[in-house]
Amino acid sequence: MEKGVLLNTLKEYFGYENFRPLQEKIINSVFEAKDNLVIMPTGGGKSICYQLPAILLPEITLVISPLIALMKDQVDGLNANGIPAAYLNSSQDEADKEAIFQKIDKNEIKLLYVAPESLQFIDRFLNDEKVSLIAIDEAHCISSWGHDFRPAYTQLGYLKNRYPSTPILALTATADKATRNDICMQLNIPGAKKHVASFDRKNLSLEVKPGIKRFEKIADFIQNRKTESGIIYCLSRKTTEELASKLKIKGYKAEAYHAGLDHLERSQIQEDFINDEKQIICATIAFGMGIDKSNIRWVIHYNMPKNLEGYYQEIGRAGRDGLPSDTLLFHSYSDVIQLQKFASNAKNEDVQLAKLDRMKQYAEALSCRRKILLGYFGEFMEENCGNCDICRNPPEFFDGTIIAQKALSCIFRLKASEPISTVIDVLRGAQNETVRRNNYEQLTTYGVGKDISWHNWQQYLIQLINLGYIEIAFDRNNHLQLTEQAKKVLFENEKVELAEVTEQKAKLKEEKATSVSGSLFERLRQLRLEIAREEGIPAYLIFNDAALKEMERQRPMSDSEFMLINGVGRKKMQDYGYRFIKEIIAFSKEKRDKPKRVKKGNTYKATLSLYENGLSIEEIAKERGIAVNTIFTHLIKLYDEGEEIDLHQFVPESDLKAVRKAKEELENPKSLKTYYEYFEEAISYETLKLSLKILEKEEHS
Repeated sequence: MEKGVLLNTLKEYFGYENFRPLQEKIINSVFEAKDNLVIMPTGGGKSICYQLPAILLPEITLVISPLIALMKDQVDGLNANGIPAAYLNSSQDEADKEAIFQKIDKNEIKLLYVAPESLQFIDRFLNDEKVSLIAIDEAHCISSWGHDFRPAYTQLGYLKNRYPSTPILALTATADKATRNDICMQLNIPGAKKHVASFDRKNLSLEVKPGIKRFEKIADFIQNRKTESGIIYCLSRKTTEELASKLKIKGYKAEAYHAGLDHLERSQIQEDFINDEKQIICATIAFGMGIDKSNIRWVIHYNMPKNLEGYYQEIGRAGRDGLPSDTLLFHSYSDVIQLQKFASNAKNEDVQLAKLDRMKQYAEALSCRRKILLGYFGEFMEENCGNCDICRNPPEFFDGTIIAQKALSCIFRLKASEPISTVIDVLRGAQNETVRRNNYEQLTTYGVGKDISWHNWQQYLIQLINLGYIEIAFDRNNHLQLTEQAKKVLFENEKVELAEVTEQKAKLKEEKATSVSGSLFERLRQLRLEIAREEGIPAYLIFNDAALKEMERQRPMSDSEFMLINGVGRKKMQDYGYRFIKEIIAFSKEKRDKPKRVKKGNTYKATLSLYENGLSIEEIAKERGIAVNTIFTHLIKLYDEGEEIDLHQFVPESDLKAVRKAKEELENPKSLKTYYEYFEEAISYETLKLSLKILEKEEHS
């Protein structure tokens, strides 16, 4: 196929000027009637590899897809671009199916999406000459080596026999070498050309944190992302519900999603998320495979995934529009144990356990995380990525022999009868129920590590586990015990090199254009939402965030200028161009006419005025252009001066009770740091300051 024809079709229907890497090569191979296997990460542009040929091929393109939601989403998107498409599955009644069959007979459909279970319905209508291309999406589902094996996919091997002259295009976002070979064998296309795109999603930042105080860390993470969409993946249904409930209390539009909900409820939640009616989904892995939403800005894993393929696919649901997006993974040994139980007695138990071990190594790594991910999929990266937590805070090694000796001695004195949390409590001289009940205050190692924070002790112990000095007795409630190697450190003065642990300090993110009230991006986003509701389709199918960002930068004010925006095709120009151009012109005029804002006087009075107008702390901080903790400082000062400030609204009652009790137990310490360490960093400095100020007023009233 001529390049000019392909590029014209790409711009006309999809709004892009150029192909992404590998797309043109794959499309040309399809026109040569060859079988192909495409391994292309989420957001890499797999769909265009079969959707664009489908427009130009003479007969219908058959797309095998595992999820009804994915079909509907893709078909809505194609129709919005002016490409005739339909889907066929068990959710439709006979009249709907009959109408589709009539359209097929009249050659009025270019793409037909079908679930594997529904293939029987179309067999009698289609012969080899009627099908120009067969695309099999999520092809890893056919392989027991894959991370999401589905028995329904195993029947797809018959397609090559049924349609011998029709090229087959198998596509998946993640598959290692064993899975790739198995896909080709199962589909009867052993000679298929393999196209493996780069797995490097540079726009995704990668971060891993220990699985303690997870909710507090999630609350901090999303604090400055209040207008952004995100997914939190959990292992259990119960956790999704508890987490969604906590987030709702904090004012977020969150919902739980899992297989225990009925079909209608799941469909509604998914639709609300796609249409930006819901902001956060707390989900089991049942969610997301069918989501083509391009403006998911972050993904959190509340629990560790069972393998790197699943993890990579799930984080890949963020930032599909190419804009910067964040990922956060929590890991703990309890997750590992749970996942090991899930793997036990499975047909491919050894494979699952080996992959789980790789996942664990990734989570505990002290080297560039992107290098580990890419290496897993057979892609070598020479330089560190600079966009993961390890690269941002690279470790430095030091002589950690004394720290190691303290830790190993403590485990020895505890007779290998306690898990990591209690070992740390004893090292730091904690005064809690476990310590008191077992008389651990009497041990010679009690409090020998009080100068090291709880977080740092945890990191050092994990390093000692990785170095082979300590092991976890999974069969004895995760108790830590010494290995033979530990004796060399305790009795033979063997030196231990430990990596420096950098203290994680909360940093306020720069204000993003996506969340600035009154920005052009926000105006265009609201217009997009309005049109989406009118037409009953997801907002991102009109234009994705990247297209809106480009409109904000370029300010197109004519049809020809608007057509230059990436993502604007002919049909979308005709359908939506006038309203978006009108909004851009109106915004530009307002900016010219708007007088400059005069700076306010006294900084405390400015904060008080905004507080009295009913603005939230975050909104005041945005309006003033200063940090949230500075606003809290202002409110405490105003509170001291007798202003009507209700500090109770900023402090959970449970935290206030805990601080009141701590104040009694600690006999009125003056240092805020003493309280912070007493609560093992579980209560923030801001909450502690506010609580103590409330308690101080109680005492004097």
